[in-house]
Amino acid sequence: MDGTQVAVLGLDEIMADFYARGKEANRDTVEEIIKVLEGHYKNYIPQSELIHKEYARILLKEYEEFIEGQKK
Repeated sequence: MDGTQVAVLGLDEIMADFYARGKEANRDTVEEIIKVLEGHYKNYIPQSELIHKEYARILLKEYEEFIEGQKK
C-alpha cells in the first residue's frame, strides 16, 4: 500500500483454488478471498475501510495477474 511488503498466508493456495473453480477476477471474488484469508488462514487485515479497500484493490490485481499466468 505504502510500499511496505507484507506476507499473506495461503494466498497462492486460495488463488489456485478459486481459479480451478472458475472464479472470475472481480470485486465479489476478492471479498471471498479476503474472508478466507481472515477466517481459514487467520491473516490479520485491519478493519479500517480505507485499508480494506486498498487490500481489495491489490488482491484484485494479484488475482488478475495469477489468471493471466495460468493462461500461458
